[in-house]
Amino acid sequence: MEKKGLRLTQQLLDDALIGGTILGGGGGGDHRKGRQYGEIAVSYNDVRLVDIKDMPADKILLTASLVGAPGAEDQFLYPADFARTIEILKRNMDVEIGGIITNENGGEATVNGWLQASMLNLPLVDAPCNGRAHPTGVMGSMNLHKQKDYITVQACVGGNPDTGNRVECFFQGTIEHTSKMVRLASIEAGGLVAVTRNPVTVAYARENCAIGGISHAIETGRVYRKGLETSVEQGLNDLCEHLGGTVLAKGTVEQYAIRHEGGFDVGHALVDGCELTFWNEYATAEKGGKRLATFPDLIMTINTETGEPITSAMLREGMKICVITTNKQNLHLSPTMYDKELIKTMEDVIGKEMVSYVNQTDY
Repeated sequence: MEKKGLRLTQQLLDDALIGGTILGGGGGGDHRKGRQYGEIAVSYNDVRLVDIKDMPADKILLTASLVGAPGAEDQFLYPADFARTIEILKRNMDVEIGGIITNENGGEATVNGWLQASMLNLPLVDAPCNGRAHPTGVMGSMNLHKQKDYITVQACVGGNPDTGNRVECFFQGTIEHTSKMVRLASIEAGGLVAVTRNPVTVAYARENCAIGGISHAIETGRVYRKGLETSVEQGLNDLCEHLGGTVLAKGTVEQYAIRHEGGFDVGHALVDGCELTFWNEYATAEKGGKRLATFPDLIMTINTETGEPITSAMLREGMKICVITTNKQNLHLSPTMYDKELIKTMEDVIGKEMVSYVNQTDY
């Protein structure tokens, strides 16, 4: 039987990795690790990116994700761990899986689910829980945390068996509590676990996901890569035009600080007088006391010497970068990105006013 959807190739993987890293906004994982998993996926099987409009409304979708602190040094995952999470779920729940979606965009996150789809011959659906990266699991929960009668299941796997850090877990309960348990498991695993979670119908996903978010990452990467063939400057110009964005600052990274706290990377940096704060993802950008961008606006850093998109965990003092931004309305976002209660959790960690910059009527 002929497969539907866009066949994912090496070239599309290249575009997805660079575009996804940019749309990660400082988080979403390391594109080099994403490449490792993505190359296995596209070479192992015929993986198809499917438009959610072409899926039956009653089919069940599972979310694939990675949970942990991107900067943690003891991360360890086998490629087989991704499929293992689905095996654990199937052992504990009686449901036919209709497809896989990723939780967000990012260097690793955009290709979340590619391995699972490839190994288990499932469609990869172009409807990520969010079209940019976000720090907490609840932010990628498709608003399920507001469904009082919804009980989720989450399976996570990760850690190095040689060091005794290996964990395989199954949790059932509310979105908030199971997400906390997965976060704790990631710490025990050395900083990172593969996760499959939150079964929903296609009909529900159509109303609560960032439809077309993976296609957006692929197209963003295509535009930027084409510009880089001329120069880094041309790539940045083309990227900003494509995203409707601007360059906020350009210079050398100063006063960079990062700490690992509760399974997250938390810190700040200064570039050309522009202060950046991050909680995995960049949260705020300020210059001369003026707020220039606030999450879920996209804030991203690019190495001006190589053109490589740089996540918050990859920053180093002395690195030459530029800071770009685009308004949240130019992104593919889910409703959770306008939830002031969820933004408040970031505000409390960052120590910067954020809630007042979010208007739920924007969605």
